[in-house]
Amino acid sequence: MIDFFRRLNPVSLLIIIIIAAFLRVGVLLQLPEHLEFTLLETYAGTLLSIPSGELFSPSANLFFATIITISQAVIFNRIVNNYNLLGKPSFLPGLMYVTVSSLLVPFVVLSPALLCNFLMLWLFSKFLVIYRKEEARSVMYDSGMIIGLGTLIYFPFIGMIPMLWIALIIFRPFEWREWASGIIGFFTIYFFLAAAYYLNDSFQQFAQLKVPLAAAFPSLFKLNIYDYIVLAPVLVVLVLSVYTLQTKLNRSSVHIRKSYLIVFIQAIFSILSFYIKSEYHAYHFILTVAPISLFMAHYFMYAGKRWLYESMYLILLGFIIYFQFV
Repeated sequence: MIDFFRRLNPVSLLIIIIIAAFLRVGVLLQLPEHLEFTLLETYAGTLLSIPSGELFSPSANLFFATIITISQAVIFNRIVNNYNLLGKPSFLPGLMYVTVSSLLVPFVVLSPALLCNFLMLWLFSKFLVIYRKEEARSVMYDSGMIIGLGTLIYFPFIGMIPMLWIALIIFRPFEWREWASGIIGFFTIYFFLAAAYYLNDSFQQFAQLKVPLAAAFPSLFKLNIYDYIVLAPVLVVLVLSVYTLQTKLNRSSVHIRKSYLIVFIQAIFSILSFYIKSEYHAYHFILTVAPISLFMAHYFMYAGKRWLYESMYLILLGFIIYFQFV
């Protein structure tokens, strides 16, 4: 199967859709009676009169989440191929994206973090494009606005703000206007939000908004290791990918090496940002799907022993399906 996806065959897209549906069978057969979904954070949703709670039936929720995931996989695959991050075009990034986004049950239903993955991919493509541009002020301004928009959907997305400056450090020489452009873009979104409150005669309510920061760590974060055993094959593949990255990136261009560095740091900030909000949800970690998928795709692209990488992927599929039923 992996060998087939190593080539850019249009039929691969159809198989990715089938795999995405297959990896949700366990959830489909055990759908709960209610699935809550909030489209926007309270301070934005209330203003726009968007209700929260059960916006869709459970089956519709799962269906739309699947369509969104497949769309993101296609976008991610195109970004990786356009910037030649794997050395040659393939459908492996899309396959890995659909697979990793099915690891946990909270990943396969609608969530604010799932929607923010569109913005995460957009932000990633913005970072990659600044390397050879004469000036990056407009790109960084757009990136700041993307993060600001993401915080209206899911507040922990604000954890991406440091990435604006980290990307500049990695890709560009220092230019203070580029550093300022990103944060100006971020606050532009909140300027428009404040203007909307003002036009609705609710500016005082906007001024009293409270940042939903986290409370004490031990009282919020409870981890059941059994629920996350499904991650074991992913961790094994990531460890194996370190070897392929070490051997291949040394012969890659500077832009490719820096691109993998920015992806790695983006994954770290995506993980750490779970603590920004007072409520912990496992779906937060779907923000790491794109970086993890890229590293896994790199391993499967360059792994030499077919029996090993094909077996690893089949084991991963088996783990996902099994833990959906138990």
